[in-house]
Amino acid sequence: MSREIRRTMPLLSMNIVMQLTELSARQIRYYEEHHLIEPHRTEGNRRMFSLNDVDTLLEIKDYLEQGMNMAKIKKLFAKKKDAVATEEPNLSDSELRRIMREEMRQAQRMQKSSIRQGDLSRFY
Repeated sequence: MSREIRRTMPLLSMNIVMQLTELSARQIRYYEEHHLIEPHRTEGNRRMFSLNDVDTLLEIKDYLEQGMNMAKIKKLFAKKKDAVATEEPNLSDSELRRIMREEMRQAQRMQKSSIRQGDLSRFY
């Protein structure tokens, strides 16, 4: 399981997040209302938070302690979201080939086929 997948898994309840961030439930709900975080909802409609959500809450808390207001924080997060959405990997052909070769080597060492091997087999 990749690191990013683990960080986005909704594992933490509201009580745990409150203890980790030292924020009240009302504050956390307020940030959710302003779309700064988007916790997962269970079938019973309980909020479940990921590690990324906790990081975001701590970041919001730091900005508020530095004297930023909510409008400025929302703009900052919107800019970050736009930057991530428009960010394209700038890999050269040689870098891409190196990454693919390394992936294939790791798959061979583990005696498994690479995820991409089937897709790439028609080229070699």
